[in-house]
Amino acid sequence: MCRNIKKLRQPEQPATLEECEAAALQFVRKVTGYQKPSKTNEAAFNTAVADIAAITKHLLDAVQR
Repeated sequence: MCRNIKKLRQPEQPATLEECEAAALQFVRKVTGYQKPSKTNEAAFNTAVADIAAITKHLLDAVQR
């Protein structure tokens, strides 16, 4: 499933929120199969991206380099 997901950051540098948001958007698109959600699903899609971005940022900030 994840063969096409790109590496979005360099491990030598702290992850930026923008990198985490890009990774979260890529993940949500891959999981849902939607490039862009319908109006009905837009709120759920955007909430998932925001939640995953925050969790990703937390994870990357905690990982030892």
